[in-house]
Amino acid sequence: MHTSFADQLAGLDLAGFSIGPAPVSTSDFPVREAVVQTLEAVWSDLFAMVSGTALEADAEDLGWAFVNIFHRSAERKSTALDRATDEVRALIATADGSEVHTHELETQVERAQCAESAMLALEEMREVAAGLYLNEFGSSWKPVSSSRFNHSAMLTSALVEGRDFLRARAEAKRRAAVPEGTPVVFAGGRTRHATEDEALTFGNNVWATLDKVRERMPDMVLIHGGDTKGVDRLASSWAERRGIPQVTFSLDMRLGARAGFKRNERMLSLDPRYVIAFPGNGVLERLVIEAKARRITVVDRRGPLGTNPKNTSARTD
Repeated sequence: MHTSFADQLAGLDLAGFSIGPAPVSTSDFPVREAVVQTLEAVWSDLFAMVSGTALEADAEDLGWAFVNIFHRSAERKSTALDRATDEVRALIATADGSEVHTHELETQVERAQCAESAMLALEEMREVAAGLYLNEFGSSWKPVSSSRFNHSAMLTSALVEGRDFLRARAEAKRRAAVPEGTPVVFAGGRTRHATEDEALTFGNNVWATLDKVRERMPDMVLIHGGDTKGVDRLASSWAERRGIPQVTFSLDMRLGARAGFKRNERMLSLDPRYVIAFPGNGVLERLVIEAKARRITVVDRRGPLGTNPKNTSARTD
């Protein structure tokens, strides 16, 4: 009998099941100060433990996995929210005005709010952990095969009509996937430098150039290829430090030799205000040519150590 009962419990889908009122306010979740203090302490203890051991070489992988714990949890809550939203949409489509139907709709909206609140809380934890990763390793944290959405929206009201909830949910998803602002394309390849001083000069020129463009376009959204081993990594780290939204266009390797050119088309289709070009290959050269043909301002930094090639001195104009 015990085995039969256990089997029945194992067959139940208890995802999202809760007892009591749905947590739909920030007071139902850990406050930011507690999140920051706790994650900083765990992070410090983790790397103090592996420092000086054979696992020190794997420190960055461990740090990435630490952030990914919160990212994956937030994704699962987002999936639960999508399912509940679909239920709300279906109930609205079959509305008959009965008390039973109205109660069921309110229950589904409440369940969706619960998932939304948890998703936002977990995303905030991920962002705190991603900040620790950035400080430790100097690069922006990026998931392997998904986007790093940050909805950062106000929680939906505890009392909300079904259609209003759907509109609010659609708007929150749109803002997360398509940040508002002026697109600025950043492009460059993988570079090698003879000395650490040259590498530092190149990195400083990248950041100084991006800072100048930001002065002209405070609402800029950085568009780049997301290469974690090239100059995109420097740009991504700059954007995270400055709180600038990013949109990455990875290469579609199924396109073979056309992958880079196709990515150029996709980035330019956003009608960017600027294209910032650092040293790269022929695909980047083509991007610059096409941008100029479209009358897009090109900030050319393809000279030595990321300088303007028109300048004879190695400095950022």
